[in-house]
Amino acid sequence: MELTLPTSEEWAARCAGDGEFVLAARHWDGGLCIGVGDEQLALTLNGGRPSGGHPASEVGVVTLDGPAAVWEKLLSAVPPRFFNDISPAWAQGLERGGDRVLNAQYFAAVMRAVELLRAPGLQADPARDEAAPTGTIDAPMGRYVHVELDGHDHRIYFEEAGQGIPLLLQHTAGCHGTQWRHLFEYPEITDHFRLIAYDLPYHGKSVPPVSREWWSENYELRGGFLRSLVVGLASALALENPVFMGCSVGGLLALDLAAKHPDVFRAVISLEGALRIGGDMADYSELWHPQVGNEYKARLMDGIMSPTSPAPYRKETGFVYACGWPPVFLGDLYYYVEDFDLRSTAKDIDTSEVGVHILSGEYDYSGTSELGRAAHEAIAGSTWAEMKGMGHFPMSENPVRFMEYLRPILTQVRGS
Repeated sequence: MELTLPTSEEWAARCAGDGEFVLAARHWDGGLCIGVGDEQLALTLNGGRPSGGHPASEVGVVTLDGPAAVWEKLLSAVPPRFFNDISPAWAQGLERGGDRVLNAQYFAAVMRAVELLRAPGLQADPARDEAAPTGTIDAPMGRYVHVELDGHDHRIYFEEAGQGIPLLLQHTAGCHGTQWRHLFEYPEITDHFRLIAYDLPYHGKSVPPVSREWWSENYELRGGFLRSLVVGLASALALENPVFMGCSVGGLLALDLAAKHPDVFRAVISLEGALRIGGDMADYSELWHPQVGNEYKARLMDGIMSPTSPAPYRKETGFVYACGWPPVFLGDLYYYVEDFDLRSTAKDIDTSEVGVHILSGEYDYSGTSELGRAAHEAIAGSTWAEMKGMGHFPMSENPVRFMEYLRPILTQVRGS
């Protein structure tokens, strides 16, 4: 496509008239400058109010620079894989300038300003019609169960619905079981499966134990603790031959459980799974910086979702992230980035003992399709599919399309 940019004044007018940008840019004194090849475009921000033109100084200024070819993809009506957000575009030639903390503080405003440059024509999938008469009660019921972990009593909150084969549901890092709410409302699932979506300790309604001074400790999620929770939960609830399905951290955990506890589960379903994610924890330090709020985490999640997923569900996915205990997302990433590694042992997983199914979202730049396929190739007898037009949170960002991929797996599990 031939990229046509507005003037700085036109861009400022779009931002000033956009409620999402106005909220995200509140109190911002500085500006945003982007370089599209040789072309420059700039906003000045005074107390969050945008005007066209370059800021008078470099204080409070964020810059984005990249080749025109990168911007053409970023600003296309339906951005291709890894060009739907500025976060994955760092690896594609986009460069960011300005103070690192400032970038995190106003990431939501920067990303929204970029979206307001995007060509029209994006057609997102519609949200499922959830309208119901006043007084309607949804399917899941919430309860607590006590599980001893590392010598401490944990009250684990879980919601459940359905009957039949137990299906434990593990949420993503820094989140809680609300992500699974859509699956509870599919009778084709709940007629055959007992869905159990739980909150990890320190997440959602699973408040910290009273027997330790957790407030003076650095929270880091480690594999031994995580695996013991799931096995302990299955035992406490007297689940017979359950299925486990997890996403992101939960997707890695699914494969971890298949490797280390195949006797407990009949099958695992790994969403956005891999044998190793890797990385450097220092790259995520802004996730728990005293000057950066949870809004940053929420908006970051858009970058690993598909731009065609329903907007209400994408925003809800981010909303749930913004509600978490501030240290918990960074702490969960310890398992995701540092602790988890099945590269040398995945070949030993026996899928005649525990079924292994892997699903990867096309737009996920964290647990990529390439990583999911590699895990499948290393685990003989496993299944794998790339979920087209979907990202890192299939169950919450686009449940209707997710069902197209989940349905045949559940049918296979029922017949096993």
